Amino acid sequence: MPHDGWHSHDEEPHHHHHGPPTRRAVLAAATLLPFGTASAQTADAGQRIADAANRFLGTLDDSRRQKALIAFESDNRLDWHYIPRSRPGLSLGEMRPAPAEAARALFASVLNDRGLELLDGVRLLEGVLREQQGSFRDPDRYYVSVFGAPGRFPWGWRFEGHHLSLNVTLPAAGHIAVTPFFAGANPATVRDGANRGFRLLGASEDLARQIMAGLSAQQQQAAIIANRSFGEIVASPQRERDLGQPRGLELGRMDGAQRALVEALMDRFLGTLAPDLVAAQKKRVTDQGLAAFRFAWAGSLTPGEAHYFRVHGPATLIEHDNTQNGANHIHAVWRDLAADFGRDALADHYRRQPHR
Repeated sequence: MPHDGWHSHDEEPHHHHHGPPTRRAVLAAATLLPFGTASAQTADAGQRIADAANRFLGTLDDSRRQKALIAFESDNRLDWHYIPRSRPGLSLGEMRPAPAEAARALFASVLNDRGLELLDGVRLLEGVLREQQGSFRDPDRYYVSVFGAPGRFPWGWRFEGHHLSLNVTLPAAGHIAVTPFFAGANPATVRDGANRGFRLLGASEDLARQIMAGLSAQQQQAAIIANRSFGEIVASPQRERDLGQPRGLELGRMDGAQRALVEALMDRFLGTLAPDLVAAQKKRVTDQGLAAFRFAWAGSLTPGEAHYFRVHGPATLIEHDNTQNGANHIHAVWRDLAADFGRDALADHYRRQPHR
């Protein structure tokens, strides 16, 4: 029976590892793990995240702290991307051991072990690209930016570099947004070298193929929205409106086992968060009405050929495209089309403070 991720399970044991990501540690990220039972309120999570951010800032000298700190109102806070480019903030390469450890603890205030391994895996693949393409690729060129003053609403932080963008916003007490959350994998399957066979985002693709294989011919027809993959996620930066209405096969037209696989697919992103944040995000999903969500596929069903899939609800969106580099280059994103960057609660916050 496929794992149905919408019920609580016993918490997984923690596996701590330090230093650069190893293949063994990152391989754990490719297996489907149940996550822990929610144990705390969102307000407690907010305090935990603020404490971690303040500890991180406290490890920095003045010049590095100034690089890491950016005004919350800055346009840069919304300027997310996953291409290799120069970014504001403080890079991992500029951090001494204590700040690097404190940055890791900041990530761990929002992510569980699987989420941390996802970050490690993106950087591991950047190292693979470095071996192939040279120093233009750099696993240490990933930047931490802190927007505003941690603990004073609104505030937030971002961890971003090539093929990674995690945006955390705390717009008001009790509200935590963790989207957009983008992760990419190039190569999607490492073909040679020490990490041969490593597939950072392979579990998502395998689940989506399992979903398609388990559908009736009529259901498959409803799920397939294009004969060719799109070549990129649709909701890339500033392109959310290109999505239009959800298309594909409604979850309400699936049986329990089929729906459980879609929920497991969504867990590949939602299930990377700390247990209390997972619980809040799952409530957000179920509040939208899971039956109204749609699963969609575009492109070939033949493994190794270009394909795209998504799960799209009234607000929640998960996309995965594997087209580039001969279908060996994945872009995947989780977005909340109503609450990215804390927009929903932030609007309320500013409405209540007209003098600002």
